Amino acid sequence: LAVLAANATLAPGYKNGLSGIARSMPTSQAADRVAEKLGIDCYETPTGWKFFGNLLDADKATLCGEESFGTGSNHIREKDGLWAVLFWLNVLAERKQSVEEIVKEHWKIYGQNYYSRHDYEGIETDKANTLMEQLRAKLSTLKGTQLGAYTVDYADDFSYTDPVDSSVSQKQGVRIGFTDGSRVVFRLSGTGTKGATLRVYLESYEPDASKHGLDPQEALADFIQIADEVAQIKTLTGRDKPTVIT
Repeated sequence: LAVLAANATLAPGYKNGLSGIARSMPTSQAADRVAEKLGIDCYETPTGWKFFGNLLDADKATLCGEESFGTGSNHIREKDGLWAVLFWLNVLAERKQSVEEIVKEHWKIYGQNYYSRHDYEGIETDKANTLMEQLRAKLSTLKGTQLGAYTVDYADDFSYTDPVDSSVSQKQGVRIGFTDGSRVVFRLSGTGTKGATLRVYLESYEPDASKHGLDPQEALADFIQIADEVAQIKTLTGRDKPTVIT
């Protein structure tokens, strides 16, 4: 999403620029840095494609995307994989560079957001709910404290007020953000077939080009440990590692 937004004017349909960008809350903040440079808004919504609809219809956002690889634009109120492929082919043709070259150049300009999602699938529902309840109970005490080597800048349960119809969506995921721009997000998903799935999103920002291109799990090691300790994942679920890492 961030790379497409940064190169949007290379595609004929977006030659006049973007009105804004929208991403789901757990999605990497890389798009925010592009929006800031372009001087446009970047909207942070709850997970669920429906939240993009109002923004697209009201022309507040032109491009939107979520961490589960769905991207789209205001040509349709739905994710569109074929559109994304054609957009990328257009960028490749115009820039005459490989995907790797384009991404590395993007990192040089905007910095790299190391990002990973750890899924703990099939957790007993009561254990998953207990974990989230205990995590929410300590949020008010975290700001300004040290977790590992990092200082907590904010800790909250994400709430979203739609800028178009003013509808409010609460308890959309627990966020713990650090003063260096890194963050850990916890969210329960009900899309699994058995029990509950705990999704832990890990993100850190690295502006130093000499530290780009590392393995994400290595770059995020500190935050993986912080996530387990602050949420007591192993203690409360009995899981010592995630089911799926993306």
